[in-house]
Amino acid sequence: MKLSKLHIATSLAILFHLSGAIGILCTANKEWFIQNTSLNLTLMVALLIWTQPQKKLSFFFFFAITFLAGMATEMIGVNTGHLFGSYQYGNLMGAKLNGVPYLIGLNWFVVIFGSISIMQSVHEWSRKQFEKSGGELSKTMEIWSFFIDGAAMATFFDWVMEPIAMKLGFWQWKNAEVPMFNYTCWFLISLVLLFIYRRFFTSIMPNHFAVHLFIIQLLFFLALRTYL
Repeated sequence: MKLSKLHIATSLAILFHLSGAIGILCTANKEWFIQNTSLNLTLMVALLIWTQPQKKLSFFFFFAITFLAGMATEMIGVNTGHLFGSYQYGNLMGAKLNGVPYLIGLNWFVVIFGSISIMQSVHEWSRKQFEKSGGELSKTMEIWSFFIDGAAMATFFDWVMEPIAMKLGFWQWKNAEVPMFNYTCWFLISLVLLFIYRRFFTSIMPNHFAVHLFIIQLLFFLALRTYL
């Protein structure tokens, strides 16, 4: 049986994240696994691009917008405290620009595109269920759900990740406390990026691996948050 790109990418994502969780939680080589987080995230982005159907210019344009928006807002946050709050990045995530690792821009893309792909899948399933019952999914409800639920999902991901990122030394907050302002900014910035996607980039085909990756990463951070 020939394996599809989706099966290969999902299997690799599970393998890498499961190995990372076991390595961090259960072995004496915890530091080695933590130091290779950047390699893991880079590989996941490469797999996401590899599995993207119809790699049109619009996909890479949205990738660039999300990456640059993530980097720009984080640079404002790190250097002024006017966004997210008062925090600083450590050295575990590699090269930086104005105090922000380039990997953070990639992370923004993974989280936002994963949220978009999940909302697309949920709405597609909902439309089919309404059609089976002879009804029709409200367009207004679908649009509001895309924005509010998608932004909430991205913010929830950050909420799960924050305490683990501090424990692992990826970044540190002033007084070791994550302010509610951080989550407010995450929600609003995610909302803007979702609006940009909905307004200009709906021709991008859904990526099912992005859904799988979002869930795998969320479970990874939940496991670490529970047992670390």
